[in-house]
Amino acid sequence: MSAKNKSILLKGNEAITAGNNEGFLNLFTEDIRWEFVGDRVLNGKEEVRTYMKENYLEPPKFNVTNLIAEGDFVTAIGEISMKNKDGELINYHYCDVWKFRGDQIAELRGFVIEKR
Repeated sequence: MSAKNKSILLKGNEAITAGNNEGFLNLFTEDIRWEFVGDRVLNGKEEVRTYMKENYLEPPKFNVTNLIAEGDFVTAIGEISMKNKDGELINYHYCDVWKFRGDQIAELRGFVIEKR
């Protein structure tokens, strides 16, 4: 199951970097819970869709340095770059902990820190 979950997440990363938000969203359960630790929580696919529409003005760029899977969880560690609403490219370190339910992503706990 761990290798399959990694493959699903990598497929999602490919979709999002290609600007295919719906392809990424199709990998989620309807009741997905997205938590940006210390910032906000998104509940359900529609809230995630709205967040992506408002914040992914251009597709983000990922550099995954570690992808660790065990049981129903996949942890991705790396860097992400995305433009803010002013068009400025911002670089972040991140650690995303993804929880799977069957073949779908059911939860994200994301730890994101701006690079200084």
